Amino acid sequence: MARRKLSEKNIRKLIKMGRKSYAVTLPIDVIRRWRWRKKQKVVLKINKRSKSITIKDWKKKLKK
Repeated sequence: MARRKLSEKNIRKLIKMGRKSYAVTLPIDVIRRWRWRKKQKVVLKINKRSKSITIKDWKKKLKK
């Protein structure tokens, strides 16, 4: 399988995982830049109008 061109680096495929889940792989340089780790919690913000998903780091809420 050939490597993607640098201009197509952010084009990804959906992968079916089981019956009800899908996954998208992220580039390793992005994961390293943001210092994300295995099993880290993230938050998805889904915008139905623009059909987009934003992934953010999950921040634990502190109790007062």
